[in-house]
Amino acid sequence: MEVRETRTEDVADVMRVINEGKQYFKGKGIDQWQNGYPNEETILKDIEEGNGLVLIRNNKIIGTCYLRFGVEEDYLKIENGEWLNDEPYGVIHRIAVEMAEKGQGYAAELLKYAEKKAQSLGIHNLRIDTHEKNLSMQRWITKNGFVRCGNVYIGGTAPRIAFQKKL
Repeated sequence: MEVRETRTEDVADVMRVINEGKQYFKGKGIDQWQNGYPNEETILKDIEEGNGLVLIRNNKIIGTCYLRFGVEEDYLKIENGEWLNDEPYGVIHRIAVEMAEKGQGYAAELLKYAEKKAQSLGIHNLRIDTHEKNLSMQRWITKNGFVRCGNVYIGGTAPRIAFQKKL
């Protein structure tokens, strides 16, 4: 098992994993990732900024996520609650594991990497958000030690449930 930064040659495999996620959401009636986002341009921007990660098992990309450290504009305003603190944090977005590998604990490998990276930078908080109908992700988030903090609006319009974890 290996986690590393996403490379340009990984884009097709990352999109395969993301597109499986899009189909899963569509089948569950969740309007997350249903309007052309994320797309190849999104992943290429992640690569350019050094924020994309892939999870590799048996020489195959089976998972992906976005990890960035710094202020998340969409997290500046939180409703129906508050963040656990105002200390520096890392943000996880677009975490996905291919359908055939779901439920095996592989997403936790991406989270472990994020936690180690944060701590190596002297950062002791991670934040994440998800769609209100994405119950499986909400369960995964809380199972992995995140605390529900309130609601944020991604892109100013899409409401999401916001969570934070102190490391």
